[in-house]
Amino acid sequence: MSQKVLLTSKEINIILHRLACQLIENHLDFKDTVLVGIQPRGVLLADRLGQILKNSYGIQDLKLGYLDITFFRDDFRRSGKPLEANSTQIDFIVEDKNVVFIDDVLYTGRSIRAALTAIQSFGRPTNIELLTLIDRRFSRHLPIQPTYRGRQVDAINDEKVIVHWEEKDGEDNVYLINR
Repeated sequence: MSQKVLLTSKEINIILHRLACQLIENHLDFKDTVLVGIQPRGVLLADRLGQILKNSYGIQDLKLGYLDITFFRDDFRRSGKPLEANSTQIDFIVEDKNVVFIDDVLYTGRSIRAALTAIQSFGRPTNIELLTLIDRRFSRHLPIQPTYRGRQVDAINDEKVIVHWEEKDGEDNVYLINR
């Protein structure tokens, strides 16, 4: 098994600030926009973006939530091991809002499809966008594309993209692992 560093801590920081600026360009004061991190790994990216938007760009009225999609996935019954659900924390209305889903890696698109179904429990958004740090563009099973992408990666099916966050893994890095 070999691993290659796709993004260093410095590169991740630059990309996160670019993504934050793109969000500001499209949503200005975030009055009608909510950010929703997809559990489990999208939450870390959502938190980091939320901190950047508040601390570096002065966005004060930012609504940030977390969405668990465990039981909305089309493959949740296929696992041989018991599933561990995460918590959903959405304490705002998504009805008539712009929702930005946030996830670390866009792979097959199945997680996003599940998130589209799960968010309906909280109302009917005006618009839904997708922000992802890594877009594995040749691996899609569904016609889902990100609105905002940090980096596009051409990884074949044997390769895996792993995102490490300082808060959880002790470092900010993105790796391409060949099994």
